[in-house]
Order: sequence, then structure tokens, then C-alpha cells
Amino acid sequence: MTAIAERPAEPLPHAHAAAITARIDRLPENRHTWRLAVLISLAGMFEVYDLYQTAYVPTGLVRSGIFSEGGKGLFGLPDQAAFASSTFLGLFIGAIAFASVADRFGRKTIFLWALVGYSIATLVMALQSTANGILACRLLAGIGLGVELVTIDAYLVEIVPKHMRGKAAAIMHAIAYLAIPLVAFVSYLLIPLDPLGVAGWRWVVLIGAGGAAFVWWLRVNLPESPRWLAQHGNIEAADRIVSEIEQQLEQDLGHALPAPAPEIVGVPRRASFAEIWQPPYRQRTIMLMAFNFFQTIGFFGFTNWLPTLLAAQGHSITKSLFYSAVIAVAFPLWAVLWGFTVAERYERKWQIVVASGATAGLGLIFAMLTVPSLLILCGTLIVGANTLMSYAYHPYQAELYPTEVRARAVGFVYSFSRLSTVFTSFIIAFLLRDFGAQWVFVFISLSMFVVMGSIGIYGPLTRGRSLEDIAR
Repeated sequence: MTAIAERPAEPLPHAHAAAITARIDRLPENRHTWRLAVLISLAGMFEVYDLYQTAYVPTGLVRSGIFSEGGKGLFGLPDQAAFASSTFLGLFIGAIAFASVADRFGRKTIFLWALVGYSIATLVMALQSTANGILACRLLAGIGLGVELVTIDAYLVEIVPKHMRGKAAAIMHAIAYLAIPLVAFVSYLLIPLDPLGVAGWRWVVLIGAGGAAFVWWLRVNLPESPRWLAQHGNIEAADRIVSEIEQQLEQDLGHALPAPAPEIVGVPRRASFAEIWQPPYRQRTIMLMAFNFFQTIGFFGFTNWLPTLLAAQGHSITKSLFYSAVIAVAFPLWAVLWGFTVAERYERKWQIVVASGATAGLGLIFAMLTVPSLLILCGTLIVGANTLMSYAYHPYQAELYPTEVRARAVGFVYSFSRLSTVFTSFIIAFLLRDFGAQWVFVFISLSMFVVMGSIGIYGPLTRGRSLEDIAR
């Protein structure tokens, strides 16, 4: 019987992905990688602008008579609660039901089409004249935003080296957060007016709908995630993308790059939802579910309700919008500060814990203040704490899962932050109406203590580790 020579086994996709990871992780900080991160951040500006309309547009809708004033809306609560809830219900649906499409069809493709989707929904919202029409459009826009937020997190951690993930996330937040003071000041200038006979809130919304026009430029300049490509067997494309960066960087440096470190190859697994309920991911999943449910109370409980909370403390709508706009300027500034100081110096889990504790304490102080200058100062410090938590946890939760299931897993755990806001919007409205702003901040502070415990006790360490190493 003649022996048949065996051909060498082809490397598994996991091995190719690990090799791509090793090549990316050994890259020094460079302008080519930063260019990709900045492009993602610029697109993120439209997402942030659209999301933070939740805090400002409802005052214009009340002024136009579309929303009821006071407690005459759903459940006898202000219509702002329904506006926030419909937005975050859409975010919940987008994150939990559609985030997996980024694992199936690619980061870049879904990133661009989600941007188009929520921009169109926002454009349609600007043409509505009924509360139900507004709420339906916010729901649809929220679905696109939910997909976008999850895809951005997965995309960013996959295209930058491990020693840049924290800093890149902070700078991405700094650029994207430029949209927060923009929407705040645009709202302050336009919402009390009717430029060209059109209600100011419509102008605010129309500006945010411009993201769709930006897509075609991004489509040409953004590559697909090489890690995702390698994981799905498209080794040639993944190699081409990384090789272009390597060649450009070697030209800049004037010498060859060091050899990649030995790859860490994980055991092949099926990319199924059940995987996130198996060790070591089960504990991470439960931890992030609790974290996300409560962190959003501190972040959006303050940000989305800031003008309303200030008005409840006796300030006029115009002054409330102005104070909110001044505080909003701090968002990108804090992100830059954190990016160049603590981002890569300390573990992300401890940054989250410290930030959550600061938000809890500062929120209680904010509730007792009445002097405008002290309100602005304390609000600015709360923004600093919230920014530290936000830029740290976005890459952190994406780091805790393997590439083949990353978007699906992050979408699932992240969806709990959106589900939380659906309900807590009404809780905050109830507390504000019946007990005052002080009890809103007590509610926020208690939630932040849960955040501190969940991450501080159960969160793994990720700083300086490859994605494959963390995933083991």
C-alpha cells in the first residue's frame, strides 16, 4: 500500500489573527495609526452631537408647543423623560439586537451604514410637528446610534497597538466631545429664536443630520479592521493593510521595525452568543452588565438633565442653557488632559473606580449649590470625572472579549446601559418633580457606588496586554 504524503496543515484563522496582532502591537506610536484614530473620531462627532441633543432639544420642543410643559406628558411626567427614553430604547435595541452585524460584515461597513441610518432618521425628525413623530424618529435614530457606539469601540481597539489603546480612546473622546459644546452653544443661540421663520430646535437637529454627507469621504480613507479580516480568513487584505502602515513607518524612521513578539494563539472557538457565558467570559459579562446598568445613571443622569436640573434650582431656561454650554466646553478639554497624563500610566479599571467615586461625591455637592460660578466649577469637575470614566471603560470592555465575538459581546453588555436609561429617565423625572434636584443626585451617587464595586472587585487587568492574552 503506497503511503500518501501529508501536506502541512494550513494555519488556523486564529493563528493568522494573532500574527496580525503581534505586528500591530510592536508598532511604535506613529502618525499613520493616529490618522486612522482621528478619522474614526471625526465620524464620532456626529454620533455625539446627535446623542447629546437629548439634553437641549426638549426645551425647544416645549417652546414650539410640541412637547407639554411640566408634568403633562407620559405617566404625568415631562415629555423630556419620554424623549430620553425613546432615544435610549433605540440605543438598547441597536446594541443588543444588531451589534452582531459588525462581527459578521465588518467594522468599517457597519460603522459607515449606521452613520447613514441615524443621520437620515435625525433629518426626518427635524421635519416632524407632533410629539409621537418626534419620539418615533428618536427611536430609529437611537437604533443606529446603538450599533455605531459598539462598532467604534471594537474598531478602535483593533487598529491601534496595545500601548496606545488608552491614549487613543482618550483622544478619540476629546475630538468627538467637541460636539458637546457645539450642540450646547448652538442650542443656546438658536432654541430661543426662530431663524428665517423656522423653529430654532429644527436648526439644531438639522446640523446633526450632516453626518451622512461625511460618509463617502470616510469610505475611501478608512480601511477595514485587519484583525477582523484575518479572523475571517481574508489574510491577504489584512496583510496588505498592516504592510502599508509598516512600510510608511519604516520610511519615517529610516530603519526597519523590530520583529514581532511571538504570537499568542487562542484555542479556536465558535463565535456564538453562548461563548460569553463560558469561562473566563461569564464573570466578565455579569460584571459589565451590572456596571453598564448603573454607570449610565451617573453619566447621562447628569448630562441629559443638566439644563432641567439647573432650571429646577431657580435659573431661567436661557441661563440654564448658557451655564450648560459653559460646562460642556470642559468635555473635550478633560479628555485631552486625561489622554496625556493618566491614560497609559494606570490600569483602566482603577481609573473607572476613581472616576465613579468622584462623580458620586461631586454630585452631592452640586445639588447644594446655588451660586452660578460654583455651579459651573462643580459641574466642570463632574464632567472631568465622567470623561475619565467614559474614555476608560469604552476600550476596557472591548478588550475583555475575543475578536470573533467582540462586537456581539460588547453590544450585549453595553445594551444594559441603554435599557437602564429607558427606565431611569422616568425615575429622574419623578424624583425631580416630587422631591427636587437633591434627590436626583442622591440617586446618581448611589448608582456610582455600585459601579465602583463591580469594576473594583471583579474587573481584570488589561494595561499593556495583547488582545489575545486578555482573551485567554
